[in-house]
Amino acid sequence: MDDQNHGERTPALSVHGLSKRFGNRVAFEDVSFEVGRGEVFGFLGPNGAGKTTTVRTLGTLIAPTSGSAVIAGIPLTPQNAVRIRRRISIMPESPGLYLRLSVAENLECFADLYQTPDPRESIARALRAVDLTDRANDTCASLSKGLRQRVALARALLGDPQILFLDEPTSSLDPVATRAVHELIDQLRRRGVTIFLTTHRLEEAERLCDRVAILNTTLRTIGRPDELRDQLFARSLTVTTLAPLPDPDRVFAGLPAVDGWRPDGRSSYRLAVSDPAVAAPAATRALVGAGADVLSISSLHHSLQDVYLELLGTDTSADERAGSR
Repeated sequence: MDDQNHGERTPALSVHGLSKRFGNRVAFEDVSFEVGRGEVFGFLGPNGAGKTTTVRTLGTLIAPTSGSAVIAGIPLTPQNAVRIRRRISIMPESPGLYLRLSVAENLECFADLYQTPDPRESIARALRAVDLTDRANDTCASLSKGLRQRVALARALLGDPQILFLDEPTSSLDPVATRAVHELIDQLRRRGVTIFLTTHRLEEAERLCDRVAILNTTLRTIGRPDELRDQLFARSLTVTTLAPLPDPDRVFAGLPAVDGWRPDGRSSYRLAVSDPAVAAPAATRALVGAGADVLSISSLHHSLQDVYLELLGTDTSADERAGSR
């Protein structure tokens, strides 16, 4: 039992000072983070930031230039590559299926390539996981993009991986197909699979991920989306009244948990607050006491996109930096 509990506490991924260079070009540099077991971890950044190269490095497809990592409890070394690959799976952005073969034939081919134990049961289990059992005999050429992506996910699940790397899994999918992939990721989370998700879709990361990291060659930040919002943005309330207040300072100055205010339109005001739950009722009482007609008092919500743009909006794009090297 102690060994099992220790295994549950040990991170699924532990990365320390990892870097990868191709000649003079830096793909990513001095990257460090940990991913807990059963966590959905988002890896965000612009094109050329090093996301896919990081996945390929952690997946043992290319060797790091420097630094270290432990993946599913195994140190990342050339000697351990086969052992690591048996515990992980990578689903690339492009499904890479044999379109003339059926869904089942594709999975049989890859099960043989992966030397999957009990391939028939593994294929049946993977098809059930992605809800494609009834399409097993359909050729992949006859499937929509969304269904092909589900076949690719089934292929990634053949070895029952402890860690699943998903590289832009909903790229180019329509909203219905995207929702189906999101539901599959939620199912895998409930099964305890650790998921390392790279995506350009910030709303997708906010919906799915326990924590996110933002990379632009170097790691810019890491944390839960709500933590990152609190770190980067002051909490505030937006107050809107029917008509402009004759003396806003008299209304807002000195209110509990209100640190300051500024106009935010003809009859709207932005209040900087330390605690919205305290400030909102106090502001409401003060406005009513001043005879104001209150239309709304709302907490200003910053999205993960706001965090992303705040961190990277002033950066030189990764593509430009790569091209200038």
